[in-house]
Amino acid sequence: MSRPVIRAKRPARRTRAWIWPLAVALACTLTWSSPATTAAGPSDTGIKGAIDTILTDARLDGGAASVVVADAATGETLYQRDGADRLMPASNTKLPTSAAAMALLGPEYRYRTDALATGSRHGPVLRGDLYLRGTGDPTALAKDYDELAAQVARSGIKRITGRLIADDTRFDTQRLGRSWAADDESSYYSAQISALTVAPDTDYDSGTVIVTAAPGAAPGAAPKVTLTPPTDYVDLDIRATTVPAGRPGTLTVERLHGSNTISVTGDIPVGANATKEWVTVWEPTGYAAAVFADALTAHGVRVMGPTRLGRPTPKDAQPLATHTSMPLKELMRPFMKLSNNMHAEALTKTIGYETAGNGTWSAGLAGISSYLRKEGVDTATLRQVDGSGLSRMNNIPAAQFARLLLAVRTAPWYADWYESLPVACNPDRTIGGTLRSRMCKTPAALNARAKTGTLTGASGLSGYVTDAGGRELVFSIVLNNYLASSVKSIEDAIVTTLASSTRTSTTLVRPATRRAASPATDTTVECSWRKPAPC
Repeated sequence: MSRPVIRAKRPARRTRAWIWPLAVALACTLTWSSPATTAAGPSDTGIKGAIDTILTDARLDGGAASVVVADAATGETLYQRDGADRLMPASNTKLPTSAAAMALLGPEYRYRTDALATGSRHGPVLRGDLYLRGTGDPTALAKDYDELAAQVARSGIKRITGRLIADDTRFDTQRLGRSWAADDESSYYSAQISALTVAPDTDYDSGTVIVTAAPGAAPGAAPKVTLTPPTDYVDLDIRATTVPAGRPGTLTVERLHGSNTISVTGDIPVGANATKEWVTVWEPTGYAAAVFADALTAHGVRVMGPTRLGRPTPKDAQPLATHTSMPLKELMRPFMKLSNNMHAEALTKTIGYETAGNGTWSAGLAGISSYLRKEGVDTATLRQVDGSGLSRMNNIPAAQFARLLLAVRTAPWYADWYESLPVACNPDRTIGGTLRSRMCKTPAALNARAKTGTLTGASGLSGYVTDAGGRELVFSIVLNNYLASSVKSIEDAIVTTLASSTRTSTTLVRPATRRAASPATDTTVECSWRKPAPC
């Protein structure tokens, strides 16, 4: 019995109106197999035709697609579409960063934050300075600084005649990544990077405060605004107004450029739910020092002198207290599941320090590049300028992502790293991450594990999926220069097609929608970067 054949040639953009619905109806009932004339190799059993068909979606008109699929066990390429094209990968950039961190730092790597003293002790009095020394921990919470202060108090010190000095010198003073957008300065996913910082909650969004604004009791009243953690390091400029119930809410919370003044403007209706915004601070080293100083005061330790930032701890300083972070293999989960940019950048600078003695982006990126070369990635074909993918200067071909995904499978730390990848349609935010609402009710659900990536006009999805015959596949999909608000369903259709297929037959799964391309009206970012995260 003859099998239906799918031609690799893309259909014409303009199809007669009566032909297109008929073609869609027929296509959705076919089991695809490889035509004898395709040039994708002996393993092509219809994957080429199916993915080529998916990529004809009108949302990609005028855009670019770099797609590679490979057999995870053999490394054989099963599909490639412009796999060598350098496109902007957005947060897929976290794949090389995270793999290099696991390889170069090790899964048991931990950060330390220390309190140390210089000078001399005289009973409860320290006649000298107190140093707060950070090594880059992006997960340090206010409660961790509180415990450090409690340890200082338990050491018997009640008064410090000198200064509180914040030592952030493990990293350099370059706070923002290369070509990060200026209009993201207040956005928590673009926080400043320091070796001393504070995260306000267990999403570990370091370098930010949470601003909560609740409506006042009656129209005309100012909203009630609180900070998490409570701190005087930032100033609140509240110009917002409570308006009658039923009126639209227009509340805006934003840090003013180059300052620690957070402006709260607009309207919030009576009875409305409180608004929460995660807002960056200016100079996170000072933020950490302020939180620690408040904790010292709360524990009965008085520092007489001023706070100073950015000075190295003397070698003869005596340790008083230490906080140790979770190991890297655990940090990988909030980092990768929630696509945490600040974790990526802290790890990049940490790689620089540990491999070259310099906590800089350039040293860290050199370390990542060296690791990638050892794993067979052709670094001459890509450009990586930050650890997270927030920069629009990053350019990485899908073929190089696929090479990395294949190479890491034999690493001793692979199991921990693999577990850090978001899982399609797992509703638990700590497991499903940025994929928790995608590919549900399909064979890819609870099957595909992949890193997502989103910026305006750039989308990526790279990872692993098991097909219907039990074969593990590696895939990398990088889409650029489209005008539609989202192309996620195109990525999902490719992965679901892979999950639905076997070695001998391929089932085409079309994208869930076929919306016409339309210009995005606002910046599109990774779903977990919008609070509360919609994904």
